Amino acid sequence: MIVTSRNGQPEQLHVEADITLKRVLPRLDAIWSDEDRSSGLARDFQNRLIAEWPRLFRLLYTLYSGRYDFFYHLEEILYTAARGWQQRSDELRAQDDHRLNDPTWFQSERMVGGALYVDLFSENLKKLRECIPYFTDLGLTYVHLMPLFAVRPGDNDGGYAISNYRSVDPRLGTIDDLRELADEFRAAGISLVLDFVFNHTSDDHYWAQHAQAGDAEYQQFYYCFPDRTVPDQYERTLREIFPTVRRGNFTWHDGMQKWVWTTFNSFQWDLNYHNPAVFRAMLEEMLFIANTGVDILRLDAVAFIWKRMGTNCENLPEAHILIQAFNCLAGIAAPGLVFKSEAIVHPDEVVKYIDPHECQISYNPTLMALLWESLATRNTRLLKKSLSHRHRLPSGTAWVNYLRCHDDIGWTFDDEDAAQLGIQGYDHRQFLNHFYTGQFPGSFARGVPFQHNPATGDMRISGTLASLAGLEQAIEFQDPKLIEMSVRRMCLLYGITLSIGGIPLLYLGEEWGMLNDYDFVKDPAKAGDTRWIHRPKMKWEYLQNFKQNVDEQNGSIRGKIFKSIQRLISLRQKLPSLSGQQMDLVPIDNPHVLGFVRHFEGNRTLILANFTEEEQRVPANNIRTGGLGRFFQDLITETEIATHDDLIMQPYGLLWLERI
Repeated sequence: MIVTSRNGQPEQLHVEADITLKRVLPRLDAIWSDEDRSSGLARDFQNRLIAEWPRLFRLLYTLYSGRYDFFYHLEEILYTAARGWQQRSDELRAQDDHRLNDPTWFQSERMVGGALYVDLFSENLKKLRECIPYFTDLGLTYVHLMPLFAVRPGDNDGGYAISNYRSVDPRLGTIDDLRELADEFRAAGISLVLDFVFNHTSDDHYWAQHAQAGDAEYQQFYYCFPDRTVPDQYERTLREIFPTVRRGNFTWHDGMQKWVWTTFNSFQWDLNYHNPAVFRAMLEEMLFIANTGVDILRLDAVAFIWKRMGTNCENLPEAHILIQAFNCLAGIAAPGLVFKSEAIVHPDEVVKYIDPHECQISYNPTLMALLWESLATRNTRLLKKSLSHRHRLPSGTAWVNYLRCHDDIGWTFDDEDAAQLGIQGYDHRQFLNHFYTGQFPGSFARGVPFQHNPATGDMRISGTLASLAGLEQAIEFQDPKLIEMSVRRMCLLYGITLSIGGIPLLYLGEEWGMLNDYDFVKDPAKAGDTRWIHRPKMKWEYLQNFKQNVDEQNGSIRGKIFKSIQRLISLRQKLPSLSGQQMDLVPIDNPHVLGFVRHFEGNRTLILANFTEEEQRVPANNIRTGGLGRFFQDLITETEIATHDDLIMQPYGLLWLERI
């Protein structure tokens, strides 16, 4: 008889795990060559496998023990992990060793990220290698290349409809070009970040093609149904992700005469992780990508990867178990690899994905949304409310703090947080949508709607950082004061993401104040997706003009934005206080000003930010008690501040204060 323990796991499970490992290890031995054994490669893998085995067995047992072929798939998963480690380069294994001894390497104040589409930034991977000096001059130590693997022709959801995980889009280069780029990044101290699109494949992926040809084994890689009976039962509790593109979550396929689960677009087929063969196959793809030289994998659409009837099929417990299993196997076969969660969901759900044993780092969509909210309202109370209990993370993890990315802005604040401040969530989101599409009186923003659903009122916002912060409007009006205010807004927002705790991330082009690209509508493959408005092609002439023209460096809008961001990055990388995640809010007797302290190993920096276009008074005692001193230096302006008088902050003023 098996007795259930307090945590719900059978007490006999550890015995079954031990027996299974004893049976499997001799079988794995056949994989290793004599050189693998003599070099210690086999020993290192086996040691990590033994250390992680109780956790790995429990996770996979929880997901798949009901399968008649569970132990067959378990053995295949271990073979896949062993082959992945065997195929890993000596350079990557050496880096693995270093990171095993420094597991929080990504929490350093030197970590500053940039994200880009290769074709829009440099045309191809070979030319991207020529951009490494630009990255290092800007101060980047982390570069995220948006999806670059082979995709279906035409609309491919910005690269997220992958046809082949082992082939780079030929317009961008080859897999060898990617490996060479990774090597050069590593030599320059830049971490390479790629997407792992593991919720779905394109409908022209090898597996999907076999499914369409009638292969029952590959039809089990996806969710395929002969009629609407089961899909209709699921639909009762599912939401629509792209309601203006298509209704429902299933697509009819004439060739198979079946309905296929397609959460996002009709050409993106959801993978069926109830099938352990899918888990093993995707593990193999993940390790292949890791072995090209990737340091961080962004796990795309994590909330949707497990389905269960009667739920909304988002953020289910099994989704976490699945990611933890991938994490565990990465720790065995690619131990230097870090996972980044992409969960643009309710704040309570976002944080559940963040753990050293799940996703070590995560996008911070709530901070992003509330920074924009504070700019619109000129009030920091909802931002402070959220930061007061949502910023802290488990030890050994970090936020990725961003202002814009390839995706839209969704207003992912918590309605209960808002209600405690007397703010009605639905109405406030409608205000923000109106403000950032320029419809609200007095708005400075020039965003456009994304996926507006008239039935529910739901809408998200597209637009570049500069256009949303008012630069587009200011240039239209040719108003120097409005231009100055828009530049200050941009620097204010970056001053916070660079200092608040975690990895700051630029969407490259922002450092030049690039505006909305309305010409995206000329491309039929992009015209239906307004997110392309904030994915403009990099204008390298900005850099050339900046280098060659003293006036451009000293007085132009673009030069001012670039130099300001570059200087803030440089300052960040010299401040040990900005390492790690520790952040404490400082009570400020002014609702328009955000104040917080960063501290690490005895180093301390006080940050103040004015979210209005008016001067704001900060009581001297707030600064004295928050900064624990009477005299300070603002590191940005290099001016001294004393606390015998109240401080008057400039419009959209930003201060990084250290005690002197």
